Amino acid sequence: MAHAHIASSGRAWATAVRMGAHGLMSDEPAALGGADAGPAPYDLLLASLGSCTAITLRMYAARKDWPLEEVTIDLSHHKEDDRSKITRRIWLEGDLDETQRARLADIAERTPVTLTLKAGAEITTALQP
Repeated sequence: MAHAHIASSGRAWATAVRMGAHGLMSDEPAALGGADAGPAPYDLLLASLGSCTAITLRMYAARKDWPLEEVTIDLSHHKEDDRSKITRRIWLEGDLDETQRARLADIAERTPVTLTLKAGAEITTALQP
């Protein structure tokens, strides 16, 4: 189960993000009133999707003993008619044949974070005392 703890006070919109033993800052760019002290929330969302995709593809190729040497992913997000659109472009380096490349493209569409985003997630909010 994933868990994150967020604390925000002080500098404009900056937030301290803790995830287990890992931490980072998130913020909005100066154009939106932030100090650009870290990635913006949508950047973090894209990073999660891209990381999950790369990890899943590498794990799958390793289990199959396929010669996948590197996965590079470029992602962008925009809104169109009040709906979020994400474009994910994937480069696969290694001596892969077309069947292997097609299978990895299929796997990319079914990574855990991809499926969560495509299905939507139920979000329950509880304001604490």
